[in-house]
Amino acid sequence: MIDLLQITDSLTKATQSLSGDANHDGQLSFFELLQMGGWIMIPLGAMMLLGIYIFAERYIAIRNAAKIDANFMNIIRDNIISGNVTAARNFAKNTNNPVARIIDKGIQRIGKPIDGIEKSMANVGQLEMYKLEKNLDILSVISKAAPIFGFVGTLIGLMQLFSGITSSNKFDVSIISGGIYTKLITSISGLVIGLIAYLCYSYLNTQIDKTANKMEAASADFLDILQEPTR
Repeated sequence: MIDLLQITDSLTKATQSLSGDANHDGQLSFFELLQMGGWIMIPLGAMMLLGIYIFAERYIAIRNAAKIDANFMNIIRDNIISGNVTAARNFAKNTNNPVARIIDKGIQRIGKPIDGIEKSMANVGQLEMYKLEKNLDILSVISKAAPIFGFVGTLIGLMQLFSGITSSNKFDVSIISGGIYTKLITSISGLVIGLIAYLCYSYLNTQIDKTANKMEAASADFLDILQEPTR
């Protein structure tokens, strides 16, 4: 029982002696833990902030692009079938979303072969896809780079651990715990940031695919409209 109390007291004193324990209360706050991760936490924090910014910016852009009036194609169809091409184009031109821009390009090509119209609309659709996917690859890079930085932090923690043992020539709990804290904090932070970035990347890709399906469906509807008899 005495040995157990001595060990507990030794661990408490070791925790209090950690450089990260600023107020020496034997407990480490969340921010103190982050500080113990060392300089490697700076690039990890930068990647986290960049990932949050890109996700928020892309989410808003994709959500706005996916907003399509349910009656949009019906209005376009009625104007084209009735021969009022100018009204159809003005309506498409004044609607700010990828589907409207694709349809606007198709209206501009009315009178040309269907294959040519379809190709022109496909080119616009490809450009719209590039716009939706802007900066999305950065999230993919963060999802792969963050765990690597965490692994680098693990190696730094091990170096600190062995360096402390070598310089003191003894197995001091405070020296060992400092290196282990650095190792664990950087590893966990890198894995968590990488996982969050990967989930955000996958979610945005799913939303882009849904928007792309709407664009393809609208293009197919427009080509069908062109082949209907005029009134």
